[in-house]
Order: sequence, then structure tokens, then C-alpha cells
Amino acid sequence: MDFALSEEQTRIRNMCRQFTEGEIAPRADEMERADDYPYHIMDRMADLGMMGIPFHEEYGGGGGDWVSMNLCIEEVSKGDAGLGIMLDITALCTHELEVFGTEEQKRRWLPPLARGEKIGSFGLTEPHAGSDAASISCTATLDADEWVINGRKQFITNIGLGNSSIIVIAAVSGMNQQGKSITNTFVIPKGIPGFIVGRNYDKIGLRLCATNELAFKDCRLPRDYLLGEVGRGLDQHLAMAQTGRICVAACSVGLAQACLDASLSYAKERIQFGRPIIQFEGVSFKLADMAVAIEAARLMYLKAAWLKDSGLPYRFEASAAKVYASEMVEKVASDAVQIHGGYGYMSDYAVSRYYRQAKVMQIALGTSEMQRIVITRNLGSN
Repeated sequence: MDFALSEEQTRIRNMCRQFTEGEIAPRADEMERADDYPYHIMDRMADLGMMGIPFHEEYGGGGGDWVSMNLCIEEVSKGDAGLGIMLDITALCTHELEVFGTEEQKRRWLPPLARGEKIGSFGLTEPHAGSDAASISCTATLDADEWVINGRKQFITNIGLGNSSIIVIAAVSGMNQQGKSITNTFVIPKGIPGFIVGRNYDKIGLRLCATNELAFKDCRLPRDYLLGEVGRGLDQHLAMAQTGRICVAACSVGLAQACLDASLSYAKERIQFGRPIIQFEGVSFKLADMAVAIEAARLMYLKAAWLKDSGLPYRFEASAAKVYASEMVEKVASDAVQIHGGYGYMSDYAVSRYYRQAKVMQIALGTSEMQRIVITRNLGSN
């Protein structure tokens, strides 16, 4: 059993770490307060190849693997978790195209995404269909040689950004003989008539990550914009979500590591009762527990990513990594604020931003409750 990263994986991790420490982390608080998104940072990320790490070189990608992609997401999330989630979602959109797209679809839409010139979105959640993904009501009706899309999506990441180009959505196209929905997935370019990007949600955290509602009103698509196998849309979409859960775990680890780094530095400098507070067990034990939990979560997401790269089943490992890492980061962020005391509750200190960002990791791409259902089902199949 070899836990060592390859030379290429180490190079990518170090490159992303250097960029985050130099470009993202020093400006993260300032960028979060700004009225616009940091497109200049995204452009630099694209220049470094971050958006295309695991995708084939023939489509503009880096020809790397998902271990490298998740190492990148971890490092970027140390600077700002919103940019980590942005990477996660655009990677999911690109991956769904690469796995299920026809050659013509891949040639048309993949290269700008893999090169980072544009970013993509992933649309499943609706106002009345969150955890119950099978109850989506957005419809796709075939009219001659066109699909007509009607309905709404919500909590959609990336689509509100000026550099977003497409979204892959799931929509219902009828009912089968058993009375179950026939669901398909579609590629919808931004700006097509009938595709309306609605309000940008005012979130308590992850403000560098755009989240919008969508509406489709008689949105007409050419017949060949259907992605993948007819009737398999929901399965395809949920398979991509499993990959996304590994990425959320990596994002959670990066955010938790930022909490630990800030807390360790503060505990060494903060003097109370004549000595640094790191010398008090109440603080040092918290730091030790944080470090152990982070390392465990890191190993979990790396194993899940390695299994995916190896072509082995990873459903259990992805959900386990996601539920553990997302719950871990909330605890770590809370402890980081506690170590900072009153200062931790002030917006001048980065840990207050980390604390606001941490909670969503238990919700994004499947709640902790849903992950436990997935895990339990997987146990029953063994």
C-alpha cells in the first residue's frame, strides 16, 4: 500500500498551494466584500490549468487524474472555499459531457470548459425537489426536432457568473409503463431564448461563488442537445453527483486546514496569564483534535478519488468522505472561533468567514442525512 503522491500530483498540489498563498488568501476577505466576482483570479486559475486537470488533452484538458483535481480543490479552498466549490461544479459539468457526450458534443462544448475559458453548471435541484431528486418537475417535451424545456431550478452554482457558458440539467420527458418518470439530461447554452437566469441568492457564506435560480419558459433546444442515453438522465446526473461529493470533501478539508493554520498561529501569539494560550491544555487539545480529524478526512477523500481513478467502485467511499469531512469542518471552524475568543466573532479575522462557509458543506451535493441513506444502502448490498 503506497500513500505517496506521484511526482505529477505533488507538482500540481504545490503549484495550487503557491497560487493560493500568493493570490487568493491575501485578498479573500476583500474580495468577499466586493460587489463583483474575482474574474481576474479565475482567469489566472485557468491559465494554470486548474479547471481542466482530469480531462483528456485532446479536448484541452491536462490529462491528469481526480486525485490531482481534488488536491487542487483542497489547496484553493484554503484561500476561499467559494472558489473551491466553483471548481467542483465546473468539473462536474465538464465530466458529464466527457463521459456521456457524443463526439460532436464534446468537440463543441468541452474545450472552452477544460481550458477554463468558460465555466459550467450542474442543474438538478428544484423548489420542490431537493433531496428527493426523483421528484423533479422540470419538463422536456419533444416537438418535431426540438426539445421544449419548461420549469424551474434553484440553488444553481456558477450559472450567474459572466464567464459561465452552459448548464447540464435533468428534466422529465414522460412516464414509463410502471408510472415512473422518464428523465433525460440536456446541455443548455446560456443565453438561448427561454433560458432565464433569476435572482442571485444572498448567502451567509461562499460569497465568491454565485448561486442563482433559473426558469425555463418554452426554451427550445435542437434534438441533439440531449446528453447521454434516453431515459437514463437521472442516473447519469446522480453518478456525477457522487464525484462531486469527493470534491466537497476535499473542499471541506481545505477549509478546515485554513481554520487550523489560523488557530495555531493565533494560539502561539496570544498571551494570557503570562504565557501563550497554546500552552494551556484546553487550547492545545482542541488543536490536536482538529489536526487528527483533518488528516482522517484527507485520507478518506484521497482514497475515494484513487478508487475513481482506478475504475473501482467508490460510491460508499465518496459518501463516507463527504459526510465525515463536511461535519468535521463545521466542528473545526467552531473550535477555531472558540480559540480566537471574542476576536473570532469579528469579521476582521478570517476564522469568522471560515465559520460562515463551513455549514453549507453538509448541504451541498446531498445532505448528511442523504449520505447516510446512501451508505446504509451500500452496506445492505455487501
